[in-house]
Amino acid sequence: MAVKLRLKRVGRHKHAMYRIVAADSRSPRDGRFLENVGTYDPNYSPAKVDINEELALKWLNHGAQPTDTVKNLFSKAGIMKQFHDSKRNKGE
Repeated sequence: MAVKLRLKRVGRHKHAMYRIVAADSRSPRDGRFLENVGTYDPNYSPAKVDINEELALKWLNHGAQPTDTVKNLFSKAGIMKQFHDSKRNKGE
């Protein structure tokens, strides 16, 4: 099963919010998911981002592939740097 970290759209019409979820890559965008990792609300300036770092790193270490948007959100939160540093330290 190929797991992706991606955005799931929630919220009302023309006021979208997103949940960052770990989901099977074959499931629909707003369909079944494995675990909720965080939220992203672009309706504020700056956008509100709330990510559970432990869960995000757990899924990245288990091989989950983030989509481009989720990867950018993780990079801004510093999670991708932690992930790459942990991979580098494992090799030593």
